[in-house]
Amino acid sequence: MKLLYAEDEISMSEAVVDILEFHKYSVDAVYDGLDALEYAKTGHYDGITLDIMMPKMSGLDVLCELRKLGIKTPILLLSAKADVSDRIEGLNMGADDYFPKPFAMGELIARVRAMLRRREEFVPDILSLGNISLNMQSHTMSVNNNSILLPKLEYQIMELLMINKGIYISSEDILTKIWGYDTDAQIGIVWVYISYLRKRLSSMNSNVQIIAKRNTDYSLEVIEND
Repeated sequence: MKLLYAEDEISMSEAVVDILEFHKYSVDAVYDGLDALEYAKTGHYDGITLDIMMPKMSGLDVLCELRKLGIKTPILLLSAKADVSDRIEGLNMGADDYFPKPFAMGELIARVRAMLRRREEFVPDILSLGNISLNMQSHTMSVNNNSILLPKLEYQIMELLMINKGIYISSEDILTKIWGYDTDAQIGIVWVYISYLRKRLSSMNSNVQIIAKRNTDYSLEVIEND
């Protein structure tokens, strides 16, 4: 499961991201409303958590823009404000839940899980293509009875390719979606991880290959034996 967490208090963000990743969520962290909007518009997220009071753009404004764009990703609002009117406003604008600060980490995890269960668009725990399957909970890739636990970045790229099977995704888009907008990583890192995944698929005797177009765009394709 991939989450977007928008919070301008860096120490709070780091603590929350640590606990979410401990519970096997993949998390992109941003620190202002404009970045939250851009990430939410272009990334694939199962859920979004927005602090209401953020610089550049409030969480409520981000929520409003996303719903106007027809983006239905579940959204949990966070706020130090406890007024009932603030909660009503957020829920009326399309938020799925409202959680006041300060909060216990255990309750936050419970709220995130509840939010993800209410997703309008069902995303299965197992993604399949050809003779491979990708478990979105355990991050394991399987071919027949052979399974392997993928490292974090390999898993994220494989998940992105499988969700968008049949669609070519550019190296630039992969870099942005996996490493984030503010990364110092160079485009060559994408090619390195694509190479890792190709070797894994080959060693597992998969009939799925990562196909390149112009050596910069990538897609998964089932290769039928003659």
